Amino acid sequence: MSAKAEREPVIVLVRPQLGENIGKAARAMLNFGLTEMRLVTPRDGWPNPSAGPAAAGADVVLEQARVFGTLAEAVADCANVYATTVRKRGVAKPVVTPEQAAREIHAAPGRSAYVFGPERSGLETEDVALARAILTVPINAEFGSLNLAQAVILCAYEWSKTMGLEQPTIEELLPPAPQDELEGLIAHFEALLDAKNYFWPEPRAASNRRTLRNLLTKPGWNSLEVRTFRGVLSTLEKEPRNR
Repeated sequence: MSAKAEREPVIVLVRPQLGENIGKAARAMLNFGLTEMRLVTPRDGWPNPSAGPAAAGADVVLEQARVFGTLAEAVADCANVYATTVRKRGVAKPVVTPEQAAREIHAAPGRSAYVFGPERSGLETEDVALARAILTVPINAEFGSLNLAQAVILCAYEWSKTMGLEQPTIEELLPPAPQDELEGLIAHFEALLDAKNYFWPEPRAASNRRTLRNLLTKPGWNSLEVRTFRGVLSTLEKEPRNR
């Protein structure tokens, strides 16, 4: 196994019920660079034809997924096991957030695993007993209901923060238009508004013109936006065509 793979935590789904949820969990994993999924006695067997479409292209995760008969077997090679649950279930173990768990995983030697329970009931006490720590998130006490993929993505995202994933490309913004272009736009506005007596009465004209100038210079329009605005004004200037 490569050093990179050893650093990546394993995602373990215990008795998952729906193939769609397994696929969505795989999609969540791959978004943040995780590829190793382990399944413990999935209810509908494996492979599951419903998982592929829900994975939305994360096929590599599903193709490499391994099935185990027990959770103990699934995490046998993992030194750091985190049981994800909103309840402690009577087991006295350290309780950490996804952020704390991610820091520990990056710092600790050996393989690590995030363990997730069945969609309907979550992990049983016996499952939690196998873990080194309980992982939970601050959540609305009156509605603590994350679905499986949401829980996976919270953990995967926190783990990925120090892995140097690239930010999606942001469209390069055009520079602000030169002042003379803005002056042309302002003059165009003023000419149209003058014709409609917008700046009347005269004592308020200077204040209204200043407010208009402030409004038009504040956004930092680029040249394309200024030309578009001028085109709109030119269209409004034209006499309506007979239909």
